[in-house]
Parts: sequence; C-alpha cells; structure tokens
Amino acid sequence: MAEPLRFRDDEAADHPGVTVDAFLEQSNSDAVRIEPGDDARQLIPHLDRLRLIEVNFPVFTDGRGYSAARILREAGYGRELRAVGDVLIDQLAFMRRCGFDSFDPDKVLDPQDAKAALARWPEVYQPAADGRAPIWAKRHGTAA
Repeated sequence: MAEPLRFRDDEAADHPGVTVDAFLEQSNSDAVRIEPGDDARQLIPHLDRLRLIEVNFPVFTDGRGYSAARILREAGYGRELRAVGDVLIDQLAFMRRCGFDSFDPDKVLDPQDAKAALARWPEVYQPAADGRAPIWAKRHGTAA
C-alpha cells in the first residue's frame, strides 16, 4: 500500500483510526475513522486529543465526508484530516477546500496529477476551511 498523499509537515500517524463508536466508548485512541452516517459533531469535545481523523468515502458519489471535514475544521480541529477510500483525482481540490490535508485513496494517485489537480483553479469564489481569500475580496480589498 502506498503512503498517504499529505500536505502537512508533521509526522504521520502510524496506525489507522478506530470507529467513532469505539472511540467514544474507550476514548484512549488518538486516531478515529468517520464512516458515512457518523455524526462528526460527536468528536468535537475530544478534538484536542485526536492526532488523526480519517473520513471514509466508500464511493466517490457519497459527499457526506465533505460536511464532516467542514464541521471539524470549523470546530477548530487543526491536526491531520485524511480522506480515505474512493477518492478521485478530480475531487482533491474540493476536498482541500473543505479542510482535508491528507489523502489515502483506494487507487494510488500519481503525485504529478495530484499537484496539477490542486493548482487547476488558482482563484476561489467563497471562503472555505482552507482559508484562501475569495477573488472578490482580493479585487475589492475587503476581508473574507
């Protein structure tokens, strides 16, 4: 299995996350895996203890993981947020906007293709979890 594609400088967690239910029952893990249907808000009281949160995309058409990422980033989670599963190259830029900074897809992505996908749209139109300034704010000199 290939190493996750990461956009972080810290050391990667070396173990997979436990389920949300298992974490809430024992809470001695520092990595958790959110499945579709799990409520990411249940993790908010524990964010300071988590080193890695994986969000599973069992099929690329299931967009619930985007919402989980946004909820966690808006709640202040600053550590590694990894998209796992059926992650496609054309989703990377949107996932980054929602706050993902690590990717572990079922099928290995070419690093050069990933870099190109992330650079495809240099400007954005609304604020998001990635903190990029919207183009209108740049043009009018206002804060986002």
